Amino acid sequence: MNPIGFYSLGLREMRFPSFQIGLAQEHGTMSEDVVRNAFSATEEGFMSLVRRTHLIKPAMTTIGSCCLVGIIWRGTLYLANLGDSRAVVGCSNEPNKIVAEQLTRDHNAGMEEIRQELKSLHPDDSQIVVLKNGVWRIKGIIQVSRSIGDAYLKKREFALDQSTARFHLPEPLRRPVLTSEPSIYSRVLSSQDRFLIFASDGLWEHISNQQAVEIVYNSPREGIARRLVEAALKEAARKREMKYGDIKKLDKGVRRYFHDDITVVVIFIDHELRQEGSASVPELSVRGFVDAAGPSSFSGLNDIT
Repeated sequence: MNPIGFYSLGLREMRFPSFQIGLAQEHGTMSEDVVRNAFSATEEGFMSLVRRTHLIKPAMTTIGSCCLVGIIWRGTLYLANLGDSRAVVGCSNEPNKIVAEQLTRDHNAGMEEIRQELKSLHPDDSQIVVLKNGVWRIKGIIQVSRSIGDAYLKKREFALDQSTARFHLPEPLRRPVLTSEPSIYSRVLSSQDRFLIFASDGLWEHISNQQAVEIVYNSPREGIARRLVEAALKEAARKREMKYGDIKKLDKGVRRYFHDDITVVVIFIDHELRQEGSASVPELSVRGFVDAAGPSSFSGLNDIT
């Protein structure tokens, strides 16, 4: 019943991976419903925390996170996401050629289909999406349409007053404007699937899907997540007519005006090991809130088929 591996972006303080694997063990199998229930329980747990603490710490109502989860279970990849972190697979069906395939959908108001979706859900709200300083935002505040948390945009009881102007809504919510319902996908891994890239939108703002898979395909595995982050930072610097070294020297509080946070996980898929039933798990490289590269540290992975 054991999965080959589990990978996620976001919510590290909430220990989402441990909770999810526990649910899989409880059910004895993996399914889209198991993943959906884990997202629901995570949202409920965080909202419960907000409810207990928001009178003392009002800022708790504004805390939110995108979440991207991937589970490789007996040859099938399960993906679920909220927000605009993205999963991309590098596929190779010809020698010396790699092609990017986006596996997840970005929940970002910058996309026309998301704006239309929001307008259809809120036909009585002319301000549901607002173009502000050239960027489409929900209620003029936030770009993502799905998240864990962001309680002030989901429940009237968590509304903030004018003392927090950035998060103040002129009119009370008629209904939640954000949702924690994830988009869920499943895919049987094929021999053409070489590796997976999980990354926050800070990477994808500067690097296209195809550029990312070509960097991974044409580079050594060791430190590949770091290499993707560097490529994004170099492009961010170029757009501002700066040098890469200069953007690296900026203080964290200033750098956020030049690029968003970037977290990257790269998972290499060794099909020969999978076919042999080896207990080895995919090699991964991570760059973001931790910096690591090498074999995954998952254990107890027996009976893999």
